[in-house]
Amino acid sequence: MKTNFTIIMLLLLTGQAWAGQPLTLKESISLALQKNNLVKAAGFSASAAGSGIEVVKSRYYPTLSFEENFTTSNSATQNFMMKLDQGRFTQNDFQISNLNQPSSWSDFRTTLSFQQPLYAPSQNPLKEMAIKDYEKSRLELEAIRQDVAFQVFRLYLEVQKSDARLKAAEKAVADARENMRLATVRNAAGVGLLSDELRARTHQSILEQQFISAHNNLALARMRLAMLIGIDEGQLFDLSSLPNRISVPVLNDDLVRTAIEENIEMKLSRSDLEKSGVALKLAKSSYYPTVGAFAAYQLSGKEAPLTADNNAWMAGINFKWQLFEGFRSNHERSRAASAESANREIVENRAKEARYRLKESYLRRDETGKRLEVARHALLDAEETVRLISKRFENSLATMLDLLDAQNALNQTRADLVETEAAYLLAGGRVYLEAGTFLKEMLK
Repeated sequence: MKTNFTIIMLLLLTGQAWAGQPLTLKESISLALQKNNLVKAAGFSASAAGSGIEVVKSRYYPTLSFEENFTTSNSATQNFMMKLDQGRFTQNDFQISNLNQPSSWSDFRTTLSFQQPLYAPSQNPLKEMAIKDYEKSRLELEAIRQDVAFQVFRLYLEVQKSDARLKAAEKAVADARENMRLATVRNAAGVGLLSDELRARTHQSILEQQFISAHNNLALARMRLAMLIGIDEGQLFDLSSLPNRISVPVLNDDLVRTAIEENIEMKLSRSDLEKSGVALKLAKSSYYPTVGAFAAYQLSGKEAPLTADNNAWMAGINFKWQLFEGFRSNHERSRAASAESANREIVENRAKEARYRLKESYLRRDETGKRLEVARHALLDAEETVRLISKRFENSLATMLDLLDAQNALNQTRADLVETEAAYLLAGGRVYLEAGTFLKEMLK
């Protein structure tokens, strides 16, 4: 059994070596911000929103269009107008028979037209709306960047936690082997029980299975981190160790105020509020008239396109005022005003949430720090307990069951310490996340 497990350990530990220069947390976050698909997608979305501003601006410029039409008909009115446009109308066309039963006629009409808005009340609100959309898309990009950076931080800790768990599992297997050796020696000497040896062997098998799972968990955590930072899953990399603690600033009113101002969700809510204000302006613009200029130059020919049997032009000003449309403008204005009020309430609620989450992050960090101290003392006590019971077992003053219970408690304490150490670092990072400065602090 011991030989088989040794072979398994060698295969697991040498089958996939993680080589290369250690990857620091700062480098991991920088890689993710450059290569992560979600960050790239948010960047493209922001670029698309920026182009939307130019689309709206284009409405301020004139439109110039070219059109070529071919028409053939024996309709009296159509023939009458086509001949007039071509300058081919004669006295003979006024005969009653020609008016009532004209022969077919063809027309090639070439038109160059021009339109220019002079006064469009909706243009400025539409431009402001496009700008707000762009600003919000930039904020969403920043939110994705912060979220991805924090995920990198969390997975970086997860890899290190999985590595520590693997080492703890390896140590637990080594302790189980020692217990197995003691039980075997005592049974062979006639001072122990076969049941103690069997119980120790079962305990060792359970821990060996946990070791295999711990190694697999480490491999999966590395793969997950590699996927997040945008490198190949099979690429070999190692991680630098993190400090035992992350220092955080003192909680005070200035920090709370900064957190509310810098909180990305708060910024997004403010952006929605500003956008709803612009939407209200847009709704009000429908009460005003629109004014535009237009002009056109036309060639008309009977035989071929772009021929000029005759030509004509026209120009003018268009004034349009929508006087009644079923109270639609009133309802749109009411809807926009209600949306603005709703967003104002959301902004106030976001401020309360940001203040609460910041204070909660500090309390959770303090809580985790105290738990960490308890976990460290518990590990020392558990190690001493196992040492004492091992001595008592060797002197037939304790049972194998007592020793295994103490060993299980030690293994659990090791796992709890690993979990709490990672949680303490994560809590420190969350303080900066809630303060809105996580990315800036991690990239220092």
